[in-house]
Formats: sequence, structure tokens, C-alpha cells
Amino acid sequence: MNINKQFLWAGLLALLLMTSCSSKKDFIYLADMKVGNKYPIESKYEPVIHSDDLLSITVSCKNPELAIPFNIYGGSFKVGTDGNVTADVSSSAKEKGYRVDVDGNIDFPILGKLHIEGMTVSAVKQLICDLIVAGNYMKDPLVSIEFLNFKYTVLGAVGGNGTYSSKGDRVTILDAIANAGDLNAKARIDRVAVIREIDGERQIFMHDLNSTSIFNSPCFYLQQNDIVYVEPKYRKKDNEDRGWQIATMLLSLTSVVCSVLWVIK
Repeated sequence: MNINKQFLWAGLLALLLMTSCSSKKDFIYLADMKVGNKYPIESKYEPVIHSDDLLSITVSCKNPELAIPFNIYGGSFKVGTDGNVTADVSSSAKEKGYRVDVDGNIDFPILGKLHIEGMTVSAVKQLICDLIVAGNYMKDPLVSIEFLNFKYTVLGAVGGNGTYSSKGDRVTILDAIANAGDLNAKARIDRVAVIREIDGERQIFMHDLNSTSIFNSPCFYLQQNDIVYVEPKYRKKDNEDRGWQIATMLLSLTSVVCSVLWVIK
């Protein structure tokens, strides 16, 4: 009976030792964020348009017949409660959109080829409005623009690597990591990179998710085709992890054997 109790205690001790050796994810995001402090929000952020973007562009005005030539993908018009007439483009029409070509241009009805790469959405809206007014097509045009293919890629030590799409264009680096299943136990929270295309070249920006300095990063809001890469703790992933697992197992086994021998004696 005493021997059974001894083995029971030895088993419980072994289980405790093996549990204590298991890896845990213990991340603290924005660790230096203070309660009561205020952190400004970039409320006027706008994404920059790149080549291969697919845009929905709709022109409307109080006289719907004047806007029809600028909406080649069709759609109907509706009168609002305030008396304004706007274009009501169907979802199937919106999906066609305007593709920004490799030179950064779109072919827009009536106005012809427009170079819009590197411009913000509001700047493109203003450009189209100014050209319509300058051509005496209408006096008070309204232009709406939406991204139809806003996407980004998340790689590295996260729950799920892959390319993700968003219905909107206001995606933060924290949103991207959350959508990818959060950081895993192998992630370096202080080494989160964003690779971005700027003026035909790729640049890398490094971030520390422990710090509120991420709010001031130009990559806090992602842009089209950004790549988020979370660096793992070990560069030689397979060999390092396998070696660590074997070492941990041997240590646990040695501790168990010593504990059993000590209890029996």
C-alpha cells in the first residue's frame, strides 16, 4: 500500500514537472501604454493608390443625365429626401471597376487617361471633379471612390500565414495580426516588419508591439499589397525547435527518474 502511494506521489510530481516545462505564450501588447494618457488618432488617414488597384469610381450630380457618360458600367439613379440625385450603381457593376495599370494610369470615360498612382483617394476625387468642371460637362459633380481589392499578406510566426482581403481600406497592423490568428509562441513581439512598395522600390519598417511608438509608424495603417512579417525567435526554425524539445524531454525524464528513486528510498 505504501509503495502504491509512493508511486502515486511520484507520478503527480512527474506530471507537475512536465507541465512546468511546456511553452507558454506570454505577450503584452503596448506595455508602455499608461492609463489616463491620451494617444492621438490619425483620423484623416488615407491609403495611397498603387498599380493593380481595382477602384469603383462613381460620378453623380443633381442632373443625372449629365453624369451618365461618366458611369460606363451603368446603374440607375435615385432621388434623396433632400432632392439630390445620385447614381445608384449595382454591386455587379461595381465589381468591374477601374484597374490601375502598370504605369499607374486608368482610362476614365470622357476624360481619357488619368495618372493616379501615388495619389490619395481624396486627391483623385478632386482631380476628376476639376477636370469635369474645366470641360464644362457639369458644374457640381460628386465623385465617390472605393477600393474593390484591398489586400495584404501576413507571414512568419502567426496563427495563419496568407493573403487577406478587406472590404475597407483602413486596416491597422494590429488588425492584420489579429486576422491572421494572432502571434504564436515562437514570435518576437519586438521584431514585426512591414515591407512596403514606395516609388517602385521595396522598403522595410520594423516595429515593437510592446511600445506605443507603433501608433506613430507610417505603417500603422496598412496600404495595398503590404507584407507583414513576424520574426520568429529562432531563425533555424526546425532544428532549433527540435533540439529544444529533445532537451526539455530529457530534462523532464531525468527529473522524473530522480524523483522516483528519491521517493522509493
